[in-house]
Amino acid sequence: MVRTLLVRGLLVGLLAGLAAGGFAFFFGEPHVEAAIALEEAAAADEAAHAHGTHDAAGAHGHGEEALVSRGGQKAGLFLATGLFGLSTGGIFALVYAALRGRVGPRGDGALALAAAGAAVVAIVLVPFVKYPANPPAVGDPETISVRTVLYLLMVVVGLAAAGVAVATARTVTAGPWERWIAAGVAFLVPVVAAWLLLPAVNEVPKDFPATLLWEFRVSSLGTQVVFWTVFGVLFGLLSDRAAGRRAAAAPTGTMLG
Repeated sequence: MVRTLLVRGLLVGLLAGLAAGGFAFFFGEPHVEAAIALEEAAAADEAAHAHGTHDAAGAHGHGEEALVSRGGQKAGLFLATGLFGLSTGGIFALVYAALRGRVGPRGDGALALAAAGAAVVAIVLVPFVKYPANPPAVGDPETISVRTVLYLLMVVVGLAAAGVAVATARTVTAGPWERWIAAGVAFLVPVVAAWLLLPAVNEVPKDFPATLLWEFRVSSLGTQVVFWTVFGVLFGLLSDRAAGRRAAAAPTGTMLG
C-alpha cells in the first residue's frame, strides 16, 4: 500500500508541478521581466554616472552578466517546478500513509484534500505573511542566507503548529465546534508568536513600483495555490477510485493498492 501511495504521490506531484510551472510562466514571468528591466535600467544609470557615459545600457545586476540567460531560466522553470512536485509528492504520500485511518476525515479523498489544504496554510501562507516573495530587483544579495533561514524557520513553525493543532483536536472530547476552536487556537498561538518575535525583513526600495511588487507577490502565491489545488484534487480522486476498487473486490478477497 505504501509503495502504491508513493508512486501515486510522485506522478501526481509531477503533474501538479508542471501545472504550477505553467501558471508561473504565464502570470509570473511578465512581472519578473519587468523587475529585471528596472534592475538593468538602474545599473545602467549607475554605470553612466560613474563613467560619465551612457554606454552601459546592457548592464545587468550591478554591471554583471547573468550567469543563466532568461531563455534558460524560463526553460528551467518547468524543470524546477517538476522536481519540486516530485519531491513534495513523495513526502506527501508518506505523510498521507501515516495519517490514513488515524487522523482527519475517514474518506481517502477527503483526507487528501484536507492534508493539501493544511499544507497550503502551514507551509505557504504562514511564511508568506511574514516574509512575502520579492522580485529579482529587490533584496540585498549579502542578506540572502539570513532571509532564506528565516523563511525556512517560518515553514518549520507552520508545520509544528499544524502538528500541535491536530494533537489538540484529538485530545478534545467535546463537540466538533469545541475541537475546531481548540485546534485553531493551538495553531495560531505559535504562529502569531513567531510573526511577532522573528525579525522583519524590508529591503524593498522606496522607488520600486508598488503595483509591480503586489502583482509579483500575488502570482508567486498563486503558483503555490495552483500546485496544492491540483495536487490535492488529483490525489484525492485517485485515492477515492482506489478505495472504490478495494471495496468492490473485498467480497472476493482481492485487495488492490
